[in-house]
Amino acid sequence: MQPRDEYLRFGDACLRHREEGAGPVVVFVHGWTLDLDAWEPQAAALSRDFRVVRYDRRGFGLSGGEPGLAADVRDLAQVLDRLAPARPVVVGHSQGARVALACALAHPGRLTGLVLDGPPDQAGAAADAGDGDFSLAEYRDLVAARGVDAFRDAWRAHPLMRLYSAGPDAVRLLSCMLARYPARDLASPEPAPAPADAAALARLTVPVLVINGEFETISRRRAADALVRALPEAEHVILQGAGHLPNLDDPDAYNGALRAFLDRRARAAA
Repeated sequence: MQPRDEYLRFGDACLRHREEGAGPVVVFVHGWTLDLDAWEPQAAALSRDFRVVRYDRRGFGLSGGEPGLAADVRDLAQVLDRLAPARPVVVGHSQGARVALACALAHPGRLTGLVLDGPPDQAGAAADAGDGDFSLAEYRDLVAARGVDAFRDAWRAHPLMRLYSAGPDAVRLLSCMLARYPARDLASPEPAPAPADAAALARLTVPVLVINGEFETISRRRAADALVRALPEAEHVILQGAGHLPNLDDPDAYNGALRAFLDRRARAAA
């Protein structure tokens, strides 16, 4: 039976969320232009043994509210308090990895594990030309000049959105999520987030799994390498034949790496 969507109200935002399964809790935080459906292959595989919680970040998918990374961190903390009172593992992809890491830093001891999939640069450094990342300012200008559909066409062609080995179902899923993306964060930009504090990263003792696809962009591989060096208890997994969306490119390999990490964390927390 397909799990029912429900809604959580946090201040001015009403967040769509979905949960299924029973057992140790895993909370999934999606990346930019995506929504909770991005985790469909993981929910299907993991909900047999875990309680899987996923939600649309404010201003994304079918959630209301004004988007913003600072609000995202507060929302995640409230999701944990309401839906995952036990210490969960949080999985964040891309921009969602930034949210997950910031929440872990703000609430030490709240998590039993952290998975950072394709994390962006945490130091706030500008991307080098040609390294495969992108400029939000350019996309904001594109939306202002030519509208959201023009942005969607441009973003669909970006290396970060490329699927390398995924089947047609994943291609359709990605297309549906992009069509739902309302681009509110491009219409009303917020200030850039403060750089992650190196000393705080060094104090984060929660076990961390960092994931990249083999064909991940240069900037994201550099960001992942920097995090693995900075975090006291981090491991790095490279999934062959996948890009920036490895959970859709190769769900079996992704779920295998994730399950191995989750099983270790569940045993340690028992």
